[in-house]
Amino acid sequence: MAWTEAQRIATDPAAETAPAPTVTAAGAGRIRWAHDLSIGLIVPVVLAIAWELASAAGLLNARLMPPPRRIFATLYDLAVKDQLWLHIGVTLARVASGFGLGLVAGTLLGALAGYSTLTRRLVDPTLQGLRAVPSIAWVPLFILWFGIFEASKVALIAVGVFFPVYLGVVGAFASVDRKLVEVGRVFRLSPVAIVGRILLPAIFPNYVIAIRSGLGLGWMFVVAAELMGASEGLGYLLYDGQQLGKPDQIIAAILTFAIMGKLTDSLIVLITRPFLRWQDSFGAH
Repeated sequence: MAWTEAQRIATDPAAETAPAPTVTAAGAGRIRWAHDLSIGLIVPVVLAIAWELASAAGLLNARLMPPPRRIFATLYDLAVKDQLWLHIGVTLARVASGFGLGLVAGTLLGALAGYSTLTRRLVDPTLQGLRAVPSIAWVPLFILWFGIFEASKVALIAVGVFFPVYLGVVGAFASVDRKLVEVGRVFRLSPVAIVGRILLPAIFPNYVIAIRSGLGLGWMFVVAAELMGASEGLGYLLYDGQQLGKPDQIIAAILTFAIMGKLTDSLIVLITRPFLRWQDSFGAH
């Protein structure tokens, strides 16, 4: 006859004080991720249900504002015919290329301008002026320089990524506490050691935010880039839907942009999270 838990504790007092099984860090991370995902889905699900009900009740023009069921049907149809995956792949490749170029250029120039006062005084006024130029204004110039093929599209996306990354890096350097650098000099650290042991850890949280901002603008600039004579990509899918009068295709493309943007942003957060474990900030809990 099997013993009950009470009988086991009565015969083995040490069992009462035995530690309960602990949840591993990986398990806790998966639980938190699932919890955050479930909470994050509340707003879009509620909006989709309200949209569907309003459309069914005749409160919305179903021709101009197709209900979610038609939008998902359009997405399914595009996915089955492989058109959606083709457009996603082309757009993702363009964003990745432009993001990489803009990230490297913005990081290097931002680090130089942030570390060197002379460099900042030389280049910052010009870059701040160029930052105010609308993205669409670069289109005719890039077409003249690079043609209407991939080079002009990648260059436009790189411009969109460059400015927030540059500005974020310069601002991160400017926000470093001067006392930290002075302590490094007191301990006779070399300039390289000061950068590696003091400045880089101090600016990294703000640098991650700059990367995420640059990635977001990269997804925004790709729309303008894919209007430059593109025949593939999510931006082309938007333009094709507008030309053919297909609002369900337009909204489906916008929804795909939102999903891809969120996935790539989450990837950046996932990659950089191990480097920010030392933070004990309010937002980390």
